[in-house]
Amino acid sequence: MLGILLEILPFFVLIGLGFGAVTVGIFNDEATNYLTRFVFYFALSAMLFRFSATLPIKTLFDLPFGLAYLGGSALIYAVVTVISRLRGNGWAVSAVEAQCGVIGNVGFLGIPLIVSLLGEVAAGPVLFVLAIDLIVFGSLLVLVITASREGAVSGAAVKRLGLSILQNPMLMSMAAGLIWSSLSFPVAGAFDRFLTVLGSAATPCALFAIGASLAGKSAERPGTAAWLGFAKLFLHPMAVAGFALFVFEVDPFAAGVMVAAAAMPTAGNVFIVALHYGIAPARVSSTILVSTIGSVVTLTIVIAWVLARSGTT
Repeated sequence: MLGILLEILPFFVLIGLGFGAVTVGIFNDEATNYLTRFVFYFALSAMLFRFSATLPIKTLFDLPFGLAYLGGSALIYAVVTVISRLRGNGWAVSAVEAQCGVIGNVGFLGIPLIVSLLGEVAAGPVLFVLAIDLIVFGSLLVLVITASREGAVSGAAVKRLGLSILQNPMLMSMAAGLIWSSLSFPVAGAFDRFLTVLGSAATPCALFAIGASLAGKSAERPGTAAWLGFAKLFLHPMAVAGFALFVFEVDPFAAGVMVAAAAMPTAGNVFIVALHYGIAPARVSSTILVSTIGSVVTLTIVIAWVLARSGTT
């Protein structure tokens, strides 16, 4: 277990470095914003394209895998929503809290960490999880907020949602990579080196950006943040594991990768949506902070479990 912690620790040291850079004034919000854009539009997109372009489509889209992740995630989404409603929150706030309990930082933290520790064979399952999060649950949040405010989901709202999905560089880079793969185009030579060099910047820059963005967050509503962090770091991976291992009997290694992805702390894009719509941004901010700190322990346990199951350790 200590060995796994030491493997994971450098990732969180990079997050801490970003946090410290903002705290001492070397970095500011504007610099963080531009660094995040560089990762989002360029470095991470190059990494995702390269992974997708070298994967057979059937390797990425595995029906039992997708149903297991959807089933486990939907269960926790429903549990958090019901508890939020029982606490007197409206549908929009409940949807945001449910998002905190289900949507992890798979793009900026999950892909670099899981692929680094488990190998590129883990890329396919992680990309599938990321696609489900962005398309299914990201869309669900916007639809619930729109319906709660307008009383119904209009055609214009659906159109805006569709355009936002098409404009997401992570999804588009994965789609472009899968098209490249389906056409049997090679990823080699100078093109491969370009993608590798640009994609290699994703990990340090993304982790630094996570830490820098956390520097502006405070632990407001600590009780709610602790509950949502517990749902994200414990309940979500446990539910996903249950569906993957006992309901759909997913391949053991792929199931382990899925559980590791589910164990990621709450994603920053949940805060962006909450801030955009003005719905509980403080509790989302707190949840991101609490879950990111807590994930040092939980991810160590989960990765150690995955490696033990795969026979690597």
